[in-house]
Amino acid sequence: MTPSPRTGRRPHRQAGRRGTAAALTTAVLASFALLSACTGPPQGDAGTVTDVRLSTSTPPARGEIDSFSWAVYAEPPTLDYTVAFDYPQNTILSNVCESLMRWTPGLTTEPGLALKAANPDPTTWVYDLRPGVRFHDGKEMTADDVVFSLGRQMDPDNAAAWAQVFQNVTAVTKTGPLQVTVKLKKPDSQFPQYMATAAGVVASKAGVEAAGRDYGTTGGLACTGPFRLGTWTKGQSIELDRFDGYWGTKAKSRKAVFRVLTDPSARTNAMLRGEVDGGYLIPTESYARLRGSGTGTLYFGEGLSTVNVNITDMKGPLGDVRVRRALSLALDRTGFVKAGLGGAGTVTNSLTTRAAWAAAPEQTLKAAFDSLPPSGQDIDKAKALVREAGATGKTLTVATSSIGQDVSLLATAVQAAGSRIGLDIRLKTIAPNAFTALFTDPQAREGIDMFPLTYYDSITDPLDLLQNFKTGAYMNFAGYSDPQYDELVDQASAVYPVEQRLAIEAKLQHRASEQLLWIPVAEWPTALYLGKRITGAPTTIAYMYYPWAADVGAAQ
Repeated sequence: MTPSPRTGRRPHRQAGRRGTAAALTTAVLASFALLSACTGPPQGDAGTVTDVRLSTSTPPARGEIDSFSWAVYAEPPTLDYTVAFDYPQNTILSNVCESLMRWTPGLTTEPGLALKAANPDPTTWVYDLRPGVRFHDGKEMTADDVVFSLGRQMDPDNAAAWAQVFQNVTAVTKTGPLQVTVKLKKPDSQFPQYMATAAGVVASKAGVEAAGRDYGTTGGLACTGPFRLGTWTKGQSIELDRFDGYWGTKAKSRKAVFRVLTDPSARTNAMLRGEVDGGYLIPTESYARLRGSGTGTLYFGEGLSTVNVNITDMKGPLGDVRVRRALSLALDRTGFVKAGLGGAGTVTNSLTTRAAWAAAPEQTLKAAFDSLPPSGQDIDKAKALVREAGATGKTLTVATSSIGQDVSLLATAVQAAGSRIGLDIRLKTIAPNAFTALFTDPQAREGIDMFPLTYYDSITDPLDLLQNFKTGAYMNFAGYSDPQYDELVDQASAVYPVEQRLAIEAKLQHRASEQLLWIPVAEWPTALYLGKRITGAPTTIAYMYYPWAADVGAAQ
């Protein structure tokens, strides 16, 4: 879930991670074993973990350190905040550039560069800025910088990944030296929430203009965060240096060094050998190895992430909802969680995570989650649905990639499910870098009926995911269109009181789940590894927009 090329908001996609073998017991992958010519799941269960408990953070740091090193699975092509859509960019950028509001480790929202946000009428948001905030070049932040920064997101020439966030914005105006007013053409409950993501980043107008076309790739980022961009050695590492003029609590480390380690095994070994101090997005096949190593601690936190099978082509057999339901009934979700997610996941029949509904009253939770399509296997019923649909023997193609075992093993599981219910499902292997194109290029999806998709929410609101099924939505790859669904999305978007909004979203959850445009498979937590030398990093997906590296310091 994730990159820019989306006409609208950023694609939350998980691309480029994981790989290598781990393994499963025969029992775990009993259904997978029916496959003959597939990517082949690893054997044994040595890579899985049990007793996975979620935490919001790690023990607080006890003191300052000179530096720490961090593994990232890919090098960001740019650190321009307008196209910061994916894990590597945001893991780094969140420590350098700050937004008007801030997503906390507990996945709530609090003031960031804005001291407060007021909503005097349904189509007006007024942001009063924090005084005395300085950019990394020493210049003080003003309302002009905010107008300029949000304006870059709205400029069609920039093709911003976050453009959809601003779809209802008619004007961003300076209404005081430290005040900005945003006017909307209609109420938009999502806009104020996205001001805590990279969509709400404030950079120096003078700094960005001085960098010109080089902004985001060389020099500084002209932001306000606890770290400033230091040395960027292309293909190897990115260094962040502590910003001593920071308005908030000073970072506990003088330097943070991000090392680009694309190979999952190399990344894991670097952690085990102490060559890097930690990392997020741990290869699932390494969970047990890292946990049992004695060299550090493997943590899990709320990820607001679900793993799904994304239906991309409704012109073939999958255009019949009975075939989609049959595939869902035949999937071995439990086997996939053990194999593909290293045991650290939860089987689900919901498109959204329960944590995304944190603000919902019990009655709304029941409405959202009760009576969803089952997650358990029912092969006989699935076979019957395929026969009723006249799809027996039909050929379908699922994309797979060596990007990671979560991707390859889910594709394998789909193939196994199909073979048990009379479908001929073939795998199409795509190079990791080309896999990204599935999210951005319709031509890349030609001939492909479905592919594994991990989606994480960027705000704590189920609508972040559910709006993807609206007519014309960027990630509505199947071209689904339901006027009643669209109307419910519009209703939810227009309602600010959260309990009223979630009640509408519960209806959306059911409508989307019944259609199975994405087949939900599992909830997947965030994984974090810390060597013994450091501590303090949050464990939740908040690290994408929260300056987590500032909290990292000495463990002893």
